[in-house]
Amino acid sequence: MHFILKYSLTASAIGLLVSGCVTKPAASDEEVRKLHASADTFGYNNRAPTTSPAVLPDAPGWHDVLHAAFLANGDLEASFREWAMAVHRIDQAGTWPTSNLELGFDYMFSSERMKQFDRTTVSAGLMDPTALPSKTYAAAEIAWHDAQAAGERFRAAKFDLQMRVVQAWADYSLQAERVRIQDQNLNLLKLVSDTAASRVRAGGPQQEQLRADVELRLAENELATARASLTQQRATLNAILRREPNAALAPPTNMPEPRALSATDDQLLSAGISNNAELVALGYDAQSRSAAIERARMEYFPEINLSAAFTGSIAQSIGASIVLPTQLPRIRAMVAESREDLKRVQATAAQLKADRAGRFVVALLAMRDAERRGALFTEQIIPLAERTVELARRGYSAGTGSYLELIDAQRTLLDVRLMSAEARTMRERMLAELEALAGMDVETLSGPAMQEATTQPTEKMP
Repeated sequence: MHFILKYSLTASAIGLLVSGCVTKPAASDEEVRKLHASADTFGYNNRAPTTSPAVLPDAPGWHDVLHAAFLANGDLEASFREWAMAVHRIDQAGTWPTSNLELGFDYMFSSERMKQFDRTTVSAGLMDPTALPSKTYAAAEIAWHDAQAAGERFRAAKFDLQMRVVQAWADYSLQAERVRIQDQNLNLLKLVSDTAASRVRAGGPQQEQLRADVELRLAENELATARASLTQQRATLNAILRREPNAALAPPTNMPEPRALSATDDQLLSAGISNNAELVALGYDAQSRSAAIERARMEYFPEINLSAAFTGSIAQSIGASIVLPTQLPRIRAMVAESREDLKRVQATAAQLKADRAGRFVVALLAMRDAERRGALFTEQIIPLAERTVELARRGYSAGTGSYLELIDAQRTLLDVRLMSAEARTMRERMLAELEALAGMDVETLSGPAMQEATTQPTEKMP
C-alpha cells in the first residue's frame, strides 16, 4: 500500500508538470476583456490585416470619414496587434513550471533472472531548475502592467488618428471653401476686366485695363493653386483611410457647423491631461518597472528541480534538488538596472506631463481665440461687409457710386468670409487637439462624465 500511494503521487506530479499551469494576477483577466471589446468595436476579430479600403458615402461628413479611418487605418490596427501580443505574453510569463519535462527510459541487461518489467527504469524530471511559483507570478505581473501600457498606447493611437482625421477634414473643408471663394473672386475680376476694356474703348486710360488683366491672371493662378492643394489634401485623407490617392472624396459643399462644446474653461482645465493615454501608459510602465525590481530581488531565492523514477517493482522514488544562486554581482546589477529604469520612466513621465499640460493650455487659449474671432466675423464683420455691398449696389443703381466700388465691396466680403472660415477651422483643429490631450471625446468633455474624469483620474504613477 505504501508503494502504491507513492506511485500515485508521482503520476499526479508528472501530470501537473506536463500540462503546466498559469499563475498571474486575477485582475489581468480584465485586460483580456478590454482587448476583446476593442476588437469587436474596431472590427479586428477574425479578419486578415490587409482588409479592403474604406467605403464612404457619396457626400461624407467628418463622422463618416472618422469611422472609416478607425476601421481601415493600418497604423491603428498595428497598435492593436502590439497590445494583443502584450496580452498574450501574460500567460507566457506566468506559465509554471518554467522548465520542460524530460522523460527517460533505461533497460538493464543482466544474466540474473529478472522480469523484464524489473529491468526497466522510467524516469521523469525537469530539464533545468524551475523558478518558484512566486517568481513566475512576479514575471506575470510585469507582463500584465506592460499589457496595460500597450492598451493605453493603443488608446493614444486612436486619439492621435482621430485628431489627424478631424484636423485633415477641417483643412479639406477650408480648402474647398477657398476654392469657392477664389472662383467667385475670379468672376468678379472678369467683370472688372470687361469694364476696364469698355472704358479703354471709350477713350479711358489703358493702364486701368492692364492692371485689371494682371489681377485677373493672378486670380486665375491662385484658383489653380487652390484646386491643386485641394487635390493634395484629398490624397492625404485617402492615405489615412488606406484608399487610392485619387479615389473620389467629395468635400463638403459648405463649411461644416462647429462641434458643440458646453464645458467651461475651468472644467476643461480641471480635466486637463489626467486621462491622457500617453501619461497613463507611462504610469503602467512605472508599475511594471517597480514589479521588475521585486522580480530581480527574487533572484536571490533558490530554484528547485523535481524528479521521479521507478524501476519495475523494485524501486520507486521522488526527488527534489535546490539550486542556490551564486551570481550575486549579476543579481545586484539586475536590481540596480531595474531601479534606474524606473527612474527613467518617472523622469520621462514628469517631462511629458509638463509638455502636455503646456500644450493643453496653449490649445485651449488658441481655441477660445478662434471662437472669439469666428464670433466677431459672424456677428459683426460679415453683416457690416454685406451692408457695405448692399449700399454700394444701391449707389451704383442710383448713379452715385462707381461699378468698381461695388466690385471692391464684394471682394471685401469674400475676403471676410474666408477669414471667418479660417477662424472656424482653427477652432476645430484646436478642439481636436484638446480631445487628444485630455484623452476624452468632445461629447465627454461636459456633464457627469467630465465630473468623473476630474475626480477620478486614471493616470497611475507610483
